[in-house]
Amino acid sequence: MDINQYLIERVDDQINWYDKKSTTAQKYYKRYQIAEIILAALIPLLSGYTSSCIFLQIIIGLFGATIAIIEAITKLYKFHENWIQYRSTCELLQHQKYLYLTQSFPYNKNDETIDNIFIKNVESIISSENNQWKALNFSTKEPSHESNSP
Repeated sequence: MDINQYLIERVDDQINWYDKKSTTAQKYYKRYQIAEIILAALIPLLSGYTSSCIFLQIIIGLFGATIAIIEAITKLYKFHENWIQYRSTCELLQHQKYLYLTQSFPYNKNDETIDNIFIKNVESIISSENNQWKALNFSTKEPSHESNSP
């Protein structure tokens, strides 16, 4: 297998896989969170009318149970964590691919050209932003003692 075939069959395939999985996990995570927010907001609103309608008590109870189910599903399938991890892996693979294709450090045999230095700096900025995004997204959802490992 030559390097071009490897890039297409392995690297690009992995980039596409992680990209799709990240997008799917993000979609599920956001949909479940939106549903949870809407249901949680409706509970206090409907609670004021329970004295006039007995069925509202049942509906409010169902909303509360649904919120618990949604939270359990999102924890079980780890949509948030997978979204962040898959996106980070996809970006890291792309970063390495671009460094390799442009023969920038650490994939060059000769001294760095001005183009290589530029590419390395741009990739470093992008990578740094991706790392900050990952850290921010993990820290907003996970307690600090659990965020050490994905």
